[in-house]
Order: sequence, then C-alpha cells, then structure tokens
Amino acid sequence: MKHKKCWDVIVVGGGHAGIEGALLSSFLGASVLIITMDRSALGRMSCNPAIGGLAKGQIVREIDVLGGSMARFADSAGIQFKVLNKTKGRAVWSPRAQVDKRVYENIVLRTVSKSRVSVFSGEVVSIDVDGHSVSGVVLRSGELIKTKTVIITSGTFLSGVIHVGERKILAGRMGEERSDGLTESLVSLGFRSGRLKTGTPPRLNKRSIDWKKASLAYGDENPVPFSYFSGEFTPPNEPCHTIKTNPNVHNIIDENINRSPLFSGDIGGKGPRYCPSIEDKIYRFADRESHGLFLEPEWKNSDQIYLNGFSTSLPEDVQLSALRQIPGLETVEFFRPGYAIEYDYFPPSQLKASLESKNISGLFFAGQMNGTSGYEEAAAQGLLCGINAVSAIQNIDPLVLSRSSSYTGVMVDDLITKDTPEPYRMFTSRAEYRLMIRFSNTCDRLFKVSLDRNLIPKKMLSQLGKILDAKEEILGGLSSSVSPGEILNDTPMKHPLPAKELVKRPGFSLFDLPDRFLKRAFDFQPWLKDDILFDVESCIKYEGYIKRHLKEIEKIKKNELLTVSSLIDYGSIPGLSKEAIEKLSSVRPETLGQAMRISGITPADASVLLINILK
Repeated sequence: MKHKKCWDVIVVGGGHAGIEGALLSSFLGASVLIITMDRSALGRMSCNPAIGGLAKGQIVREIDVLGGSMARFADSAGIQFKVLNKTKGRAVWSPRAQVDKRVYENIVLRTVSKSRVSVFSGEVVSIDVDGHSVSGVVLRSGELIKTKTVIITSGTFLSGVIHVGERKILAGRMGEERSDGLTESLVSLGFRSGRLKTGTPPRLNKRSIDWKKASLAYGDENPVPFSYFSGEFTPPNEPCHTIKTNPNVHNIIDENINRSPLFSGDIGGKGPRYCPSIEDKIYRFADRESHGLFLEPEWKNSDQIYLNGFSTSLPEDVQLSALRQIPGLETVEFFRPGYAIEYDYFPPSQLKASLESKNISGLFFAGQMNGTSGYEEAAAQGLLCGINAVSAIQNIDPLVLSRSSSYTGVMVDDLITKDTPEPYRMFTSRAEYRLMIRFSNTCDRLFKVSLDRNLIPKKMLSQLGKILDAKEEILGGLSSSVSPGEILNDTPMKHPLPAKELVKRPGFSLFDLPDRFLKRAFDFQPWLKDDILFDVESCIKYEGYIKRHLKEIEKIKKNELLTVSSLIDYGSIPGLSKEAIEKLSSVRPETLGQAMRISGITPADASVLLINILK
C-alpha cells in the first residue's frame, strides 16, 4: 500500500488492545495505521469464548462509556449472558457473556473496514527514535514508516514459544508465526524485558462427548447487556455444561507431572497464580478430590468445545488419557490439545500513568506486553493509549483515571507502581473502593470524562445524559412520603414515611414502592429500566459506606497528587531505606500517591519523601 508521509498513530498488533486504540484515536481525528502480521486475525478471540467476568465485566462497561467498542461487539455476538456473584454484595456483581467467536471476529473486521483506520500486513521489528521521541517503525522488509506516535500491542507474539509436553513450537499463537526482533530493538533503547507464561485448555470434539453425563448451565432469564447503547436486548441463551475431575484424573496427571514443561524447568516464564494449569492445581491442592470444568461452545452450533478449567501443557497423550477418566469424556477426541505459551513482556513500571514510555515520548504499550492477561484488560489499556496518543499529538494533558473512579484506573495504577512477577488479572479484591465503582454506576462515574474529551458521538452522550437525569429525578422523588397501604410488601408501617427511609431498611426493595416513584425509569428499555432502579437502590442502601469512602478519598487527595520530579536523586535523600531508594529509582513515580503504593515503600519512607517534596 502507499503510505502517508507521516501517520498520527501507528498501532502495532490487531488484537483487542490494538483495535480499541486504533478505532478511538481515529474517531478523535487522527490518521491511524494498524500493522499486523495477519489482517484476517483482527480482534481474534484466541483463548476462551467469553467476555467479562469478575471485575472484567466492570472494565467492559467502562470501555463502553469511554468510547470503546468491546461492549457492543460482545452484545452483538453473545450467546449467553449472566451476572456473576449475585449471592454476594452488589459491589462485586459482574456481567459475563459467552460469545460466538466467529460472529465477534466478523463484527470487528466489518467495523474496522468501515472506519477510517488503515490496515497493513507486515511485521514491525524495530522502533525508530529521534532523540527521545518516537519517529517511526521499521518493518522486516526494511521499510521505514514515519509516525508521530506508536502504540505497541504485541500480545504473546514477542519471541513466543508454545509448549506441549516436551514439544516446543516457535509461534505467537497455535498456527500463527511469532514476532522476532522487536524485543531486541526495545531493549537497545533501554527497556527492561522479562518472560511470562500463560496457558490454554484443549479444544474438544463435540461429537465425542456423552452430553447426558454433563450438567446444564444456562444464563440469566432476564439478561443484561454490557453496552448502554444496545437498545432492545433479546439475545439467545445457549447452554454450557459442567463436569468434574476425579481421583483417577488426578493420579494420571500426578504420575506424569514431570513431563509438564512447567515442572520440568523447560518454561522459565512465570504463569498466572490466579488461573493455574490443571497440573498446578493437582500439585498445589493435593487434598482436593475434584475440580470443576466448563464445556463451552466456541461459537453457535460449534463442534469445537472449549474446556474451561483444564489449562495444561502436558503431552497430548497424557491430556487425553486423563480426560477419558471423566464420565462423559470416555471417548473424547481433540481438535487441538492444550498448550502453554511463553513470551516476552516489559515490566510496566517503565511507563507513565498514561501508558506512555517514561523515556521515549510518543511510545505507548498496551496489553500482554505490559504483563496483563485477558481480553478486557488489554482492550481498556489500548483504549487509554488511543486517547493519550491523540492527547500527546494535540499537546493536551493525558487522561489518567483514578483508583476511585474505575477498575481501569486501579489496573493501570497497579501496573505502574507494583512489580508484575506473574500475568496480571483484574479482581474485585484489588479495588479498595469497589462499592463506589459498581458495574451499574459506570455511566455516573465516567460520563463527564467522556463529555469533556468528546470520546463518543453526541447521540450516545445524550443517551447517557438521560440515564443520569432519570437517576437524579428518581432519587429526588424518594424524599416524598409513602403511606402504609401503598407499599407492595408486608413491611410493618404505622404512619407515612419518606420512601428513601423505607428503602434503607433490610428486606425492603425500591421495587416495593408504587410506580409513581419509579415511573421516570419506564422511559427506557426493560433491562435498562431495571439497571437504573437497581443502581438507585444501591446508592440508598450503601449511602453510609459511600460517604465514608468519599471522606477517605478527599483526605488522601491532599497529598496524593503532589508531583514528584523525574530527576530526583533518591540516594541523596537522608532517611530513606535502601529498599525505598532502589524501588523509587526503578519505578520513578510521577506523584506521591504512586510512590506510596509501590511495593516495599513504608509509611516512614512516604513521610520522608513528602518532607523532601515540600521543601
């Protein structure tokens, strides 16, 4: 293709991070080029056939309000929707969807083809730098393409090695070539790199499974979409199935555990502790007689079944032998065995909170090369990179999300201030203010950010504005009194009470009030009406806790945003511990708040640093 003289943004990689970064920076007016090794693989769901999940569902909604596309893609391609954790407090409720991979990928391809984003098939092997600023990328062909900013979203392709037992395959994903050279280029520019590992389970042949021996698992009867803009929502409710391992399975794995490259020492990269391989589960939880597994269709009417919970790098014959001990899988066959992939990443403490390199302006990193795991985490990072690449070009302040405003803010802050010795996955437990960043109040939290930065079209902004107006009107109306005879349950009442006081009572729901209090929500689709009312109820029931959080945040803000110079010599500050000097010198925090959250920085170290800043 004929290239522009100079692009505004070049995105290296066409996965979930790359797609979000490219589409949004293009929407903001930038000229954008995606360079990918396989243009047919744009937005490919290379691992599990699902979007969302614990904490991840919140991230997908945040992507939606900030102008991203993942939520709408998932709503259009979803075949089963379910809100997880509903037996627990509503702060940790999280939406998840089983997704038809083929439909999802086709939607991505169509969306990109209709956008102003250009796509070029090629392999970037080095970054061209002018002084301390990015100036272009160099392809394997030797061609130099000039650009103002670069977003690298290379996934697991950087020096990727696939492991299936003793067998090693040089690849970025099964059946796809890896990328060589870019790691060495970045290291030559002063970046530190490391190795991580992630795994995937075998894909089973549907026709080789005895489905009568598996248990059905459906989604919600009244499904909730990810996107506020999905309108009428009547998706299918395709079932998944569940099965369990047993001692026979465990014995076979245990007898062959030294054939796993993770245990034999063939894999040097650290794997995810939160989502261990099946051999790691057997080793670490030897007292457990069984582990639950999910049989998930990879697309509607698919013959290919994803065995969620059985990630492994054992030899293929061992995988088959072990699985055939499970009722229902006695004659199971593979389309593809499970495997582990080891790849290069770059510790994200080398980045600013904007995800821009601290040393090379205009260079942004997103996704698995930052040490994260998961489609959702990658997409949110790519989105921020797209916003901030355009901000850098326009010479305006970057978008930095706080820990109290979003799960995306929590994730980025964790990445840049804490070590990443293993693949990072978002959990609700990582968010100290999770009661304030519920999936149901994403619109409230991030509407102003989207408005101020023009991240979504006016029609979509108007929709969000109407939702906020409805919530405010409903909350205001709850100061009116309700009579004993009006309520829809048997709550004892002797005299009229303000509706809000009733809703605060345990066992009383906003939905127990007469329609005159709720009618403002009836202007919306049924799922959104319930979403609005549910969130209003949450605000009322948790009002005391939320006020306490707000006081904590205001107290912390006083010193949180104090700027820390990038030129400071920590070794010259008397009173800092040796560990603090080492960690601060490595991470180079931008603010006192970031410094305080670095692993190993004690309150005493933070006090010494504060005194030095205020001198």
